[in-house]
Amino acid sequence: MPISLPVVLVIMGVSGSGKSTVGMLLARRLGWPFEEGDSLHPAANVAKMAAGHPLTDEDRWPWLEKVADWADEQLEAGLSGVITCSALKRSYRDLINRRGTGVDFVYLKVSRAELEARVAHRPGHFMPASLLDSQLEALEEPGDDEPGIRVDAGPDPSAVVDRIIAELGLPS
Repeated sequence: MPISLPVVLVIMGVSGSGKSTVGMLLARRLGWPFEEGDSLHPAANVAKMAAGHPLTDEDRWPWLEKVADWADEQLEAGLSGVITCSALKRSYRDLINRRGTGVDFVYLKVSRAELEARVAHRPGHFMPASLLDSQLEALEEPGDDEPGIRVDAGPDPSAVVDRIIAELGLPS
């Protein structure tokens, strides 16, 4: 069943799940604005992660507010959009979806072995592979009562985008 437009799709999952790649491909395919959620992190968060220290909830709240603000701005302008955000916990997703409508989460599920391989081979990314465990420990997979879908993100990113479009009934 198609979702209502406008909608902001939050491409979520742990580090290495393919959020940026899938999000950019999806936005390009749909002709929607794209925001890399990592670009909204305060410099202190990026430095903390780059030094190998996991973020706390207190570190994440200002960043999550910026993600929610971006989603709200799109929706208030009558526009759909795609943004990436790990959105690891339900409380984070509740903040991002504070309007209660217009936001759908696309959870990219990837096996641990695949995640480890991906994060080990990401040159220049600020988040080291050593933080994968902390993300997996914090992850609360979306519940059936939350807006959105789960997608196996192991296949080719183009195939993942095809599946997202089909599952959500989006015009392509």
